[in-house]
Amino acid sequence: MFTEEILKKYADVMIWGLETARKSTGGVYKPGDVIFLSFDLDALALTEEIYAKLIARGMHVVTRLRNTPKMERDFYTLANEEQLKFLAPWSSTMNENFNGLIGLEAPSSLTHLAGIDPKRFATASLAAKPLMEIRDKREAAGEFGWTLSMMPTQALADQAKLSLREYAEEIVAACYLDEDNPVAAWENLKRDAEEIKRWLLQLDINTLHIESNNINLKVKVGDRRKWLGVSGHNIPSFEIFTSPDWRGTEGIYYSNMPSFRSGNLVKGVRLEFKAGEAIKVEAEEGEEFVRKQLEMDAGARRLGEVSLTDKRFSPITKFMANTLFDENVGGEDGNCHIAVGASFADTYAGDVYTGNTSDLSEEKKKELGFNDSALHWDLINTEPKRVTAYMKAGASIVIYENGKFRI
Repeated sequence: MFTEEILKKYADVMIWGLETARKSTGGVYKPGDVIFLSFDLDALALTEEIYAKLIARGMHVVTRLRNTPKMERDFYTLANEEQLKFLAPWSSTMNENFNGLIGLEAPSSLTHLAGIDPKRFATASLAAKPLMEIRDKREAAGEFGWTLSMMPTQALADQAKLSLREYAEEIVAACYLDEDNPVAAWENLKRDAEEIKRWLLQLDINTLHIESNNINLKVKVGDRRKWLGVSGHNIPSFEIFTSPDWRGTEGIYYSNMPSFRSGNLVKGVRLEFKAGEAIKVEAEEGEEFVRKQLEMDAGARRLGEVSLTDKRFSPITKFMANTLFDENVGGEDGNCHIAVGASFADTYAGDVYTGNTSDLSEEKKKELGFNDSALHWDLINTEPKRVTAYMKAGASIVIYENGKFRI
């Protein structure tokens, strides 16, 4: 589907993302580092390009082909409780020694897990949570970095109601692969995003009020927070986000964009928050699945992220049936999304005097209102909206309107 030239550019961008993500926590790659390259079969052509470039840089590359849709369905259908919770004996050791992860999604089915009891997904997710905690700690120490992206497939194109060629063209545009030097384009975007993040940090925001036709939500940003975005972790990524103090979430959130998760499709998710938790859950399609996801653990009904995408950054204009792209859509009105579930520890701004982030213990996370969960589910809204920031000093300002930040 992609020419050799496009594949080579895409590989360069993915390696840029990997390096940039690790630099964000003070880490630098060097020959001899171990990179985990995980991919779906339909992403093989891009995987091969990335593999060659990493080997040429002196890296040790470990590859893993992901399970097929049939294997995934057989696992969640046939596995007993012990099998659902099983982690390979070497999985902890691998996560303690990988220096980088590149994940390439190319799903050949998006709905193959429909009808399976969501509790079975939750069991497997909870069992794998310790591995994510290992990665998070190593990333915070600058020892690990990761990035993700996607290749076009017929299944994705069908769900997005696009031809395969149209879908591929959207990926090319979204990742700046039609540029002579896409890595330079990403560097320019990163500089623009840094300006917005500095502005938001200087405002010293206490609360955000998000309003649209179907949203009336107040979110407490929380103490010692910083704003992240365009950090290399996802390709593409145009969002500016933080992990708020979950305890200060009040009001209504509505996701007008469909979402595929664990082989299930949901539409029109409406959540009502009170005292930080979703006390009422509704969905136009897949409501039972949503409810079961939010029962995964104590933190699944709480807020882990709030995000805004500036339409001036994003070339994405179409529904892509994949959260990685959909949470970054620009279009006429930009987008916001929230994530129920886990917070991002790297949104911690560090010690008030030194900026040191090594003191973020589990007790400190609880004290600051960082949410903990095995779930992290992005729910996207593309309606015209206004976001007002109420500062700790008492003033207020509209920071986002007409799909862009007002800086």
